[in-house]
Amino acid sequence: MDLTRRIRDKMMQERLMFVYRGVVTNENSVPLLMLLEKEMENSEFGFVGRKRVFMFVLESLQNVSRHSDNTEHAGMSMVVYSKLQRGYTITTGNVITNSHIEDLREKLEDINKLPAEEIRNVYRHMLSSSEFSKKGGAGLGLIEMAKKTGNKLDYDFIPIDDQHAYFILSKTVDSEGVGMHLKEIDKPFSGDSMSELERLMADNKIYLLWSGHITPDVGKEVISFTETKLTQDDTETAQRKKVFSILVEIIENVAKYSPGREHEEKFGMPIAMLRFEDKTYIITTGNLVKNEKVESLKDAIEKVNSYDREGLKELYRKSLADLSESTDSTGNMGLIDMARKSGSKLEYQFERLNDTFSYYTLTVKV
Repeated sequence: MDLTRRIRDKMMQERLMFVYRGVVTNENSVPLLMLLEKEMENSEFGFVGRKRVFMFVLESLQNVSRHSDNTEHAGMSMVVYSKLQRGYTITTGNVITNSHIEDLREKLEDINKLPAEEIRNVYRHMLSSSEFSKKGGAGLGLIEMAKKTGNKLDYDFIPIDDQHAYFILSKTVDSEGVGMHLKEIDKPFSGDSMSELERLMADNKIYLLWSGHITPDVGKEVISFTETKLTQDDTETAQRKKVFSILVEIIENVAKYSPGREHEEKFGMPIAMLRFEDKTYIITTGNLVKNEKVESLKDAIEKVNSYDREGLKELYRKSLADLSESTDSTGNMGLIDMARKSGSKLEYQFERLNDTFSYYTLTVKV
């Protein structure tokens, strides 16, 4: 569980909300976009602000996809959403060859020198007069991103080896969808933290992280994105169905014990982490629970873990039979169902935070 604590601390310290590491495609770009849009519906962002950010993220994802397809490093691509007090930061990372760095740096510097009011004119001129390739020649894709929200694009190049570098592109926007520049002039943007996060995820076979209040809509989009990922990975149908079903149960489990957004932001945001290692999907969630519920939860998990496969089937049938129309809770059926479908023991931990709350971590392997 040390990994979960590390991830939780990093997500909170750096205000990270969502992280995906893997190949970016046209298919998974849609749920990536929808996940951010659903989260933003509960923020102070109005329609115009959401639209600007939505279009910027779309162009960013297309940029990553264009430069990552059919390469051995495509799986290192990253998409990161961070939630700030005044807005959001959208950051992407992908591997490029060193031979492209100088040309790309020059284009970015030229764009960042442009006054915001001139970006649109330059874009129109380039669109009508430049020859550009599918790889975004003449920097048209970068100009398009700058045009969406104005202001400057933050970027960095992190060396990987003698032939490749990690290209990191970042943008922070306010509630109107207008770019903000947070860095001091004498402290240029650094992609080190992003690069470290990519390595942490690679070393631990993590491909998705979520940290934030789980609303029904956000939960649906996390599930939708995972379903797209499983399909693209050619996961066997039986395993895919199990992962999908367990993810539904485990996210509902998080929502069930939520003490509310205010307490979560103060003491510990919920997290969802998906890993894939040795042909096994590892689903981990973490969330606050009131201390008064800890012992009953422990007892419930230990009871579920004490049964074998046949025993779990019988326990599930009995729990179903005990339900009635007047029952307002499914009790421990979610835990039973997760253990039954995964065929593995439920792993858990409770970390006492204060007199009121503990942090509850649950892991299911499929």
